[in-house]
Amino acid sequence: MPARAGVRRAAVLGSPVAHSLSPVLHRTAYAELGLESWTYDRFDIDEAALPGFFENLGPEWAGLSLTMPLKRVVVPLLDGISETAASVDAVNTVVFAEDGRKTGDNTDIPGMVAALREHGIDKVDTAAILGAGATASSALAALSRICAGEVVVYVRSAARAAEMRQWAERLGVAVRIADWDDAEQALHAPLVVTTTPTGVTDGLARSVPERPAALFDVLYDPWPTVLAARWSACGGAVVGGLDLLVHQAVLQVEQMTGRSPAPLDAMRKAGERALAAR
Repeated sequence: MPARAGVRRAAVLGSPVAHSLSPVLHRTAYAELGLESWTYDRFDIDEAALPGFFENLGPEWAGLSLTMPLKRVVVPLLDGISETAASVDAVNTVVFAEDGRKTGDNTDIPGMVAALREHGIDKVDTAAILGAGATASSALAALSRICAGEVVVYVRSAARAAEMRQWAERLGVAVRIADWDDAEQALHAPLVVTTTPTGVTDGLARSVPERPAALFDVLYDPWPTVLAARWSACGGAVVGGLDLLVHQAVLQVEQMTGRSPAPLDAMRKAGERALAAR
């Protein structure tokens, strides 16, 4: 069915994707910006279905947000990617030009930096990362912009350790790999970034120091995590996953619509309301 005249479309793709807050954030931005003909949907798409989805996109499409497991498999389907996306071989944003050209970017990395800076964290001497998956590589790239010294990465396997060493060399970051069994030591760093799935860091909450520095926990549902709650109770600064989600979405909206600035405060409040209703 052909699109209505003037309609512009965007969506988030991934699998699973039903939990995504991206539709709430982007639709709020469209309403605030007066983009009445813009729509934003979600599609459960896995690696096998992605090429077919791209083949059926019409000229009404403005952009896509990508979540797992599509951030790396999408790259061959694009006409080009930004230096930021290339630095971690991961794309979470696709923008369609009027001539049909498809360009990939990664707004997770500058989104992390913006979220930290919003909380007054714009430079640290050292940092620690808990976990070594795809999000950890983006965290390492973000830290390359604000961390002056060593980043200690706590991992659970030799394979993950090797991957993080490769990313560190590529990004020009001084990295030391540590065993997950010693993860309690990470909590004494000036900045701790947790990139693990729900529940993995719960056991560390009892080891939060009396005067913790800053914690960036990339999870947002459920929130607060056990670690984040304990960290906050001890007086430490906490940056949450919703902060990251909103900041990276702001950049996506601006790229897809060409309108700036995107309404960060309205998007954040909409995200908070959506989470509270779950």
